Amino acid sequence: MRHITFKALAAGLGLMALALFSGCSQGEQTLDGPVSFDGGVFGSFYQVSVSDPLTKSEAEALEKGFLAELESVDEAMSTYRDDSDLVAFNHAPMGEWQTLPAPLIKVMSISQKISRQSDGAFDVTIGGLVNLWSFGPEAKPKAVPDEDELEERLDQVGFDALDVDAEKNRARRTRDVFVDLSAVAKGYGTDRVAHYLDEQGIENYLVNLGGDLITHGYRDSADQTPWHIGIEKPQDGKKSAQFVIPLGNMSVATSGDYRNYFEQDGQRFSHTIDPRTGRPITHSLASVTVVHPSNAWADAWATAMTVLGDKDGMALALAQDLSVLMLIRDDDGWTSLASPAFADFIGADFITEHAVKVADDPAADPQG
Repeated sequence: MRHITFKALAAGLGLMALALFSGCSQGEQTLDGPVSFDGGVFGSFYQVSVSDPLTKSEAEALEKGFLAELESVDEAMSTYRDDSDLVAFNHAPMGEWQTLPAPLIKVMSISQKISRQSDGAFDVTIGGLVNLWSFGPEAKPKAVPDEDELEERLDQVGFDALDVDAEKNRARRTRDVFVDLSAVAKGYGTDRVAHYLDEQGIENYLVNLGGDLITHGYRDSADQTPWHIGIEKPQDGKKSAQFVIPLGNMSVATSGDYRNYFEQDGQRFSHTIDPRTGRPITHSLASVTVVHPSNAWADAWATAMTVLGDKDGMALALAQDLSVLMLIRDDDGWTSLASPAFADFIGADFITEHAVKVADDPAADPQG
């Protein structure tokens, strides 16, 4: 199990460590808060911040509990460990129903619903293509795949090849597809940690798994200071926030094409693969942020809209009444486009102050 450090955080937006406790010198006195637990998970990072009063023993128990939640998600859904339930499912005989853990079935069910609602822009059977483009567990050389091999794997992809029977907790592959849940599992893990904290009676917390976030309550409940989260500027190099927004009792996930990519012959290839073409996206939509009660849904919706691009993606957001903020590349840098649901969530003052355009029809032109 991973070792976690507990850190007292400074007030304000920055998460600056002020002090560490060690040994038993503090006994059972209440720790200064918020208390932060951080480490690595799912090939990325996690940070859990709790501003409820905690003693050292309470903090240690909380750590053990939510790490067990994350471990169970990893055991079920990882494509990077040979003993996961998902790897076993991908190696099972085609056409045969496989009984699977309820969490895995739940994530598959969410994925299939979003696949249907996005007309295949989101598709978890894309794993073979992800591996081929060097963004998966096969870890092949980072180069443009051979055209024949690309077409061969593209022929295998299709969410119609995955049958999920949620009532009986079973699923099957009807073609030799490789199911990859990485675009939704991290969000589900975020939900699981938040649910665990709720069960423990924690009222004020922030959960951050690799940029997928859920907040509840306040950063400082005494003066009702909200948790603030940054929406990252979609650029290479140093990370900085394009927007900082308060987030209360809600989750947010962002998908973008500006972090994970490789270059060949002067062309950049994004890690976001369009399952309909088998190739990385090439449009001007740089990032999509989705605010939603469930981070699993937010994670998957953000990926679907990133694949679709700004016009088709916003049309989907409007059709599903989703709270969405898009950052779109233009000649001057970035154009911000929000769905009406996001504008309602964040408030008119924010929209006006930051000159965010609000889409008013499915064909809204972000450059207009």
